[in-house]
Amino acid sequence: MFLSERSTQEERIDLPNRAESETVAEFRELDRFNRFFRFDLVFESELPKWLGEDHCARLEILDVGAGTGLLGKRLSEFARRRGWEWRFTNLDANPLGLRDGGAPNPVVASALNLPFPDGEFDLVVASQMTHHLSDAQVVTHWREAWRVTRDGLFISDLHRNAWFYVTLWLTMLALRSNRSLRKDGLISVKRGFRRPEWREMAKQAEIPQAKIWLFFGTRIVLQARKCSG
Repeated sequence: MFLSERSTQEERIDLPNRAESETVAEFRELDRFNRFFRFDLVFESELPKWLGEDHCARLEILDVGAGTGLLGKRLSEFARRRGWEWRFTNLDANPLGLRDGGAPNPVVASALNLPFPDGEFDLVVASQMTHHLSDAQVVTHWREAWRVTRDGLFISDLHRNAWFYVTLWLTMLALRSNRSLRKDGLISVKRGFRRPEWREMAKQAEIPQAKIWLFFGTRIVLQARKCSG
């Protein structure tokens, strides 16, 4: 059955030995696409309700797989408009996106081996990077993210379903996205996840009481806290 299992096909942006200019161009195009689809909306709408506004006044946040740092910039501005201070550390294995995007507090490192002590951040987030990993790597990524947060973990990625696949394809055509991004975008959905898969991965990563849910049918979200309130 179509999309019944995760694809293992690699995206072009993950291939080694690519021209720097090509990779940078894809990061920029991806940012344009993410702005259009408001990839930050799930964080803006859910984090204040989940954490409580008192806890939102000042947060040290790690964004794993930050790319150009766009998510941190948008959420920092969101927080400033409310009188809050959210300080982001942007981590990615690829330095090109961090450099080209001017990401503040950049760290070049792997999501599978975070170079931070236990409990270093109030909150660890990741947006649409988890699908780049194998199932076993996802478990390691989450275990590491859970280790370095002292309170919350909030992960958002793509929900694998046929409706989303077709809608994304049509939208990318309408936006005249380049052929490489269109191909990667569809592979991304095929590499996405369903809720039972994430429940099992959260169990393997030893994240207690993880909540797994869908956001408008296109995003799958994991949230978990170490602090009760």
